[in-house]
Amino acid sequence: MARIKKAVFPVAGLGTRFLPATKAMPKELLPIIDKPIVQYAVEEAIAAGITELIFVTGRNKRAVGDHFDANLELENQLLAKGKSDLRDMVRNIVPEGISCLFIRQPEPLGLGHAVLCAEPAVSGQPFAVLLADDLMKGDRLPTQALVDAQQQTGRSILSVAEVAPEEVSKYGIVEPAGEPQDGLWPVRRVVEKPDAANAPSRLASFGRYAFGAEIFDILRGLKPGAGGEIQLADAIDILAGKGQVMAIENPSKRYDCGGKFGYLEAIVDFALDDPEYGKRFMGLLRDRLKERGGA
Repeated sequence: MARIKKAVFPVAGLGTRFLPATKAMPKELLPIIDKPIVQYAVEEAIAAGITELIFVTGRNKRAVGDHFDANLELENQLLAKGKSDLRDMVRNIVPEGISCLFIRQPEPLGLGHAVLCAEPAVSGQPFAVLLADDLMKGDRLPTQALVDAQQQTGRSILSVAEVAPEEVSKYGIVEPAGEPQDGLWPVRRVVEKPDAANAPSRLASFGRYAFGAEIFDILRGLKPGAGGEIQLADAIDILAGKGQVMAIENPSKRYDCGGKFGYLEAIVDFALDDPEYGKRFMGLLRDRLKERGGA
């Protein structure tokens, strides 16, 4: 089985939950301290051995491409000012040997449609999908686990984690077809946003996937689902019904940066772990808690 070398990043969303900030700036470029959210996803993919990055963009998303493109004027200015360390950092946002391709999604027809737009670039090979809104933090990140599992099994793999009962209705919930073996659950079906009382489990599928090219045949045949969009979850459910989907537990901590609270949580945790500012930031938080009568 060929190892995954391609990753698709659907970045065409409007980011309405972060308006007015996202009126002029794509939500994927919102920073966690000094690094855009989407760059964390890209670094996660590269760390998993992926060498071809495919961005599915929409209108007003040119800035995403600009971030990953070379900026010779900026590099020369930094070098002229003796800031070679910053020049190297900017130059290495996309390391040598990694290629980027940008594909336009002509209409906002859903996540499934965005993935389908990447079919010509995937060229019949297995590939990963990373949603930048889901920011991961840990010693082992989910894309590495997905790539390893896909190569081992040849099936499509979902990254999952157990959620609280009150959170079940927010996610696609996996119904396992049996007990896990070697850390992998066979998946019978995926139920999109069920009520807690009717949920087949508490295993929620998040924004990391590994697919074979057969997903495209299913996506092409799908009719619009919820919201009049082509839903990736519907295609996964069809694949699962054929016994071609497995799930693996997300080995890292996930932050839902598609919402404001998850974004704030990520900023706090990353700031606390920052080698330069972490201790000062911890002191700042303690001072603010005291000022507000906290512990």
